Amino acid sequence: MEYKDIKFTQERALFGSNDISLLGCVFEEGESPLKESSHIRAEECLFRYKYPFWYCNDVKLDRVTFFDMARAGVWYTNDFSMSNAIVEAPKNFRRCNNISLSHVMIPNAQETLWNCTGVKLSSVRASGPYFAMGCHDVTVDDLDLIGDYSFDGVTDMVIENSHLASKDAFWNTDNVTVKKCFITGEYLGWNAKNLTLIDCTIESLQGMCYIENLVMENCHLINTTLAFEYSDVKADIKGTVDSVFNPKSGTITCDKIEHLVIEKDRIDPKLTRIECDNITETVDSPEGLW
Repeated sequence: MEYKDIKFTQERALFGSNDISLLGCVFEEGESPLKESSHIRAEECLFRYKYPFWYCNDVKLDRVTFFDMARAGVWYTNDFSMSNAIVEAPKNFRRCNNISLSHVMIPNAQETLWNCTGVKLSSVRASGPYFAMGCHDVTVDDLDLIGDYSFDGVTDMVIENSHLASKDAFWNTDNVTVKKCFITGEYLGWNAKNLTLIDCTIESLQGMCYIENLVMENCHLINTTLAFEYSDVKADIKGTVDSVFNPKSGTITCDKIEHLVIEKDRIDPKLTRIECDNITETVDSPEGLW
């Protein structure tokens, strides 16, 4: 069934539809216009009100716009893809399976992309806190994100070629690999397990702390202080680390450390090997470095 250049205003306008094509349609007032629908193709459509895609299957959207009141737009939906789109509405994409976003702008990504499985993001621009919380099986390429607490609790993720301005990113994660990314934000990666950072540039206060099995390969740390506290770490750092604080165990290799802080009553220094020929200062307290 094809719908072209139609304005829908009633609640549940196309509820339970199957095998439909939408071109140039506008969904105005009326909640849940496509709830419980399957095999939907839509191009150049506008969604202006709440809950357009709940409990749907096999949805492909291209050149669409979700306006502010189209909040909580895609929940409990399987096999959903969206390209060349603007999503102005918050709280989108919740508890979905197999979701793909390509060339999508999400300027108000508050509580967005939560608890989804099988997520693919490509050339996405987003701004908002708690982005992608609790997701599983995630692949990200070319993400620009402004928003704190991103990827909290995510498992099995690869993210590359991305720029994150995000305090508390990657907290409580497991099996996450970050490649060729630029990350700025305090407290990076706390309480994570199996976090790998490759060819990354990082700026962080108290970053990479409380991590079980932290691996860093060919990374550059700028303005990064009090790093690695209580972490099991294998780090290959190019350049200078401003300060290293109480690493739990492992190996840290870098060109220079400005301040190495080791509190022997809190950690066993023999469990961590520091491979650095240029340590400006070794102290037993972080006082003055906060």
